[in-house]
This record gives sequence, C-alpha cells and structure tokens, in this order.
Amino acid sequence: MNIAEFFLQKGFLISPDLFNEKDNEILFFDENEICTNELIIDKLNHVEEKENTNYKAEKEDTSFNNKENTSELKLDKKINGLKIVRCYRNELKKRDVTDFVSHFRYRFNFLKNILLNREELQNTISINKLLDKKNKENTSIIGFVRDKRINKTGSIILTLEDLTGEVSVLFNKNLDFLDSVKDVVLDEVVGVSGFADGNFVYASKIFFPDVPLTNEFKKYDKEEYIVFTSDVHVGNKIFFEKNFSNFIKWLNLDYGNENQRKIAEKVKYVFFVGDLVDGIGVYPDQEDDLAIKDIHEQYEIFANYINSIRKDIIVVLICGNHDAVRLSEPQPVLDKKIAPLLYKNENVIFTTNPSIVNILSDENFSGFNILMYHGFSFPYYSEEVDSVRRNGRLDGVDLIMKFLLQRRHMAPTHGCNTYVPTANEDHLIIDIVPDFFVSGHIHKTNASNYRGVTMLNCGCWIGQTEDQEKRGIIPDPNRIIAVNLQTRDIKILNFEE
Repeated sequence: MNIAEFFLQKGFLISPDLFNEKDNEILFFDENEICTNELIIDKLNHVEEKENTNYKAEKEDTSFNNKENTSELKLDKKINGLKIVRCYRNELKKRDVTDFVSHFRYRFNFLKNILLNREELQNTISINKLLDKKNKENTSIIGFVRDKRINKTGSIILTLEDLTGEVSVLFNKNLDFLDSVKDVVLDEVVGVSGFADGNFVYASKIFFPDVPLTNEFKKYDKEEYIVFTSDVHVGNKIFFEKNFSNFIKWLNLDYGNENQRKIAEKVKYVFFVGDLVDGIGVYPDQEDDLAIKDIHEQYEIFANYINSIRKDIIVVLICGNHDAVRLSEPQPVLDKKIAPLLYKNENVIFTTNPSIVNILSDENFSGFNILMYHGFSFPYYSEEVDSVRRNGRLDGVDLIMKFLLQRRHMAPTHGCNTYVPTANEDHLIIDIVPDFFVSGHIHKTNASNYRGVTMLNCGCWIGQTEDQEKRGIIPDPNRIIAVNLQTRDIKILNFEE
C-alpha cells in the first residue's frame, strides 16, 4: 500500500505537494523528521491505536478543547474521595457513514464478547457459516436484531445479522420464554441457540448480555449517606422554589426533625442527574411556561442554591435535555461561560451524560461505581418493550432500567434517542456493571434492585406542565433519595409543605 492509498482509507485527501518527488518521502509528525512510507504508516497506526483505547489515558487530564466546552475532566484522579471512571471525551470532527459503521461494529463486538462467556454459546458460529450446517444440526449464533415480526399464529421471527450476513430465526409460540422474545427491540444484540434447517434457525433459547448473577452487593464500613435528585427545572413558573430551598436547608442541618437531621449530618455526596434548569426553546411554546427567560439567569439562581450547600458535601452534576448543551448523547458538561458561578465552587464536580463515578475507594475497598444517565431513551422503551407497556409504561421505570441493564446498553435501538457516533467506541454501553444505576427525566421517584445493582430513578422539583401532560409524564415532585452506604437501605424524603 502506498502513502496516498493509506491516507485515503483513513479519510484524508492529501496534496501531492507534501511529497518529495525524488524519493516519495514526506515531512510528518516531528519537526525536521523525514519519514518513509513504512514509518508513516507505523506511526499513524500507533496514533490510531492510542486514540481508540477507551478511557486508558496516559495522562490524568482529559480536556474538552472546543468553544462550547472549556471545562476539564479528570479521569482516574481522585478528588475528595471521588474519581471519574467513565465519561465522554469530546471529539472534534465531522461525522460520516464510516463513523456509524465503526460505532456499531464496536458495539457488536463488545456485546458479543459478553455473550460468548455463556456456556451455551461457546460454539457460536458466524451467520455465513450456517450454509455449511446440516439440516437440524444444533447451532448458536449472535447478532443484531434487524427485524421483528409477530405472526398470526403467535410465533415470532427475528432477523439477526452479524458482520458476515443475516438469517431468520423462528421462535415457536409454545416456547416457555416467548415473553422474553416479545420484549426484544430492534438493534439490540442477542444470542440464540437452536438448529438450522434450510433458510431458518429454529430457536430453543435466547440470551442477553445481562448483568452477572455473581455481581457483588457492596456495603461500606461506616454509616454515610449519598443523596440523589434530578430535574430541578429552575426557571419554570411552577418550579417548587420553597420546597427546593427546604431541601438545601436540610442538607445544611437547618430543616427537618431530629432523625432527618441525623441523616443530613452523614451526607457526603449529592448527585443531580440532569435538567438543572428548565432551559430555553426546549419544546414548542415553552416561553409561556417560563418565569425566567434568560438561560444565564436560570443557571445563576441554580448556582446560588448549590453554592450555599455546606462545604463538606461534594455535589456531582450531569446535564439533561433541558440544559444548555447539545441534545445529542453523550452530552458534554456545561460550559464555564454558561454557569460561571458553579465553576467557582470547588465542591462541584461536572461530568458527562452518561458517566460513571467511583466514590470511597481505598486500598481495602473498591468503592461504589455510580452510573448516571439522565434517561432520555426511557419514554421510547416504555412503549416498545411489551412487558413495560403492559405494566404501567412510564410508571414501570424500574422495568425500563432492568431491561437496559439486561441489554448492557442505555439506548440500544437506533432512533430512540439523538446520539453522536464515536469511532471505535459507544459511550452508551454499560461496560462496567455499576453498584448504582441512577436516572431522571420522567420525574418519577423509584428504587429497586436487580442482581446487586441498585436502580434509582429520581423525581423532580416542578409541577406538571402542559407539555409533560401531552407526553404522559405525571410528576412525583419534592422528593429525594438517600442511601445508607453501610446497609444499602434507601430512604425517600418528602419536602412537600
């Protein structure tokens, strides 16, 4: 391969002026260094490999170097007992079809590797090798769900595709796990065992990436609390200002009864899981719902609340669809220019949506991994997942979160959210099994457990707007979730007047 072909495959169109006509060499990488074809290709491959290593930065600092984001995220550097383990590293580039291909290829290979740990899938073959199978010979395959059809007879046909081809998989209506197949959504990755016969695979079992049964349910050796809340929506006319003020007072030991204040004394971290303010122009005619129509003023008021919290509490913030960042996920952190007062507070930690932070780790304890995702995809799955739709839709948020943990992805279906593809990465994959999976967005307060993962959906600090009513969101306001890390007991505190 010559230099021009190599650069073209990497997406670069290079000028002939770069080359030395005499010996086809090029000035590249280091000042005054002459590189041959082989050396250039070797160095580019090294740079590409380094860029594609997920969250294994050789440096501790990872910056957002663009006009929209001037904040800095620290990976694997502990700040007040907290370190950011997973976050989005902003990538300045124009996206094209190849980015989507690379993005989905990475997702498929990652989830495939999880599925291959299942004993029943040890002999998995590529779909194109099914033609070599004899009729009714047992087989196992792994693939993306390209299509799903429910027949009049009650059987279900999934079209699965991998990197080599596609095949139809038939699930007989009499299978005892058919309800699980009904919950399958497009673009998720599943494993199937059964037998091949002609152009079909007749399934005997289906497998999902899922959380391991052996996942540890960790507890801390001291009675300390973490608090979770979301969807503050400062700026809206029906923002519950007094109730939210009482919450801040409680954190400052100036509100609540004796038992409630004892809990507040032991709070070490407070997590805000998106929609810090109501924003501007988020939905049609939103200006009619706004008491504050300036985005900077909205964040200034929010910052005044946060900056009044006592200084031994660390506050962790991510953004949501109402915040002043792009809608596409993963969402970066707030720009300093939007919320300068928040950046002046050394106790405030910004990270991306989604992200994973670890708290309280030391040489004797691995700490708690907390996965935060605002939850923009949740309404989609409340309608598309059969078991969720039949059990309350958005009221069954625990079922939605369980479903996503089983799929090891926060938005598996293309089109369920707006996202930015990243080459050789997928920031919505649940690659680390968390101790806590925390979300918001649908304004419901809910707590449950699944295989050692505590699933928490946070309520809100706003009443029901007309837009929420249209989308079927019934708020559950003025409540926070407090977790005792010594027992993992959960308390929901109500700040209603």
